[in-house]
Amino acid sequence: MKKLSSLSLFFPAYNEEGNIEETIRRAREVGEQVSNLFEIIIIDDGSRDKTGEIVDAFAREDSRIHAIHHFPNQGYGGAVRSGLTASRYEYIFFTDSDLQFDLKEITKLIEHIPKYDVVIGYRTKRADSLSFLRLMNAKGWNLLNRIFFGLKVRDIDCAFKLFKAEVLRGMELQSRGAMLSAELLIRLMWRGLPFKEVPVSHFPNKTGHTTGAKPMVILRAFKELVQFFFWSLTENRRR
Repeated sequence: MKKLSSLSLFFPAYNEEGNIEETIRRAREVGEQVSNLFEIIIIDDGSRDKTGEIVDAFAREDSRIHAIHHFPNQGYGGAVRSGLTASRYEYIFFTDSDLQFDLKEITKLIEHIPKYDVVIGYRTKRADSLSFLRLMNAKGWNLLNRIFFGLKVRDIDCAFKLFKAEVLRGMELQSRGAMLSAELLIRLMWRGLPFKEVPVSHFPNKTGHTTGAKPMVILRAFKELVQFFFWSLTENRRR
């Protein structure tokens, strides 16, 4: 099995007390298998349950585990920003903490390192695909980012991504909501970096704690998309 020299794995978490312990255990097991040196970062994004307490307990027992606590909640984009900033090692991987992905499938991404510095998953079959609204939202979102920015990616918001940390250096992300994943990929595309897309499995969320389909989350994402588009026009004129 190919091993990375060092790896930061981070996980945004909001009210995940039912999943977070198993997430950390799986992350530690996978980290030991795929990297010579690793850290696990959990971003507790203003959880109102025992998520933060559980993470702190693990962090006290294992120096490779770190907790970041947001008060108040900063949203998914804010959690990802914190994870990217806190990551210290040569490669950075992030996924969700709700166990909808099989962490062992990180090996599918690592196979394409170092030929690619950006390896991103796409869900072969979404576990929430029975929700017509969620499916249409995802397809519409991908289409809009292709039209506005030329971003040709199968599954922009698939939370299963691996980067060489060096390619993210100096990147100042603007988005704080659901636009962040798209903005991250758009900026990497502007830097001329090719992406390797890899199929990954997707499983149902057993706890039912999802925020992606909430109207306010969707509206904020569209607002950030438009703002980022006009910002990009201004920046292009300056170049």
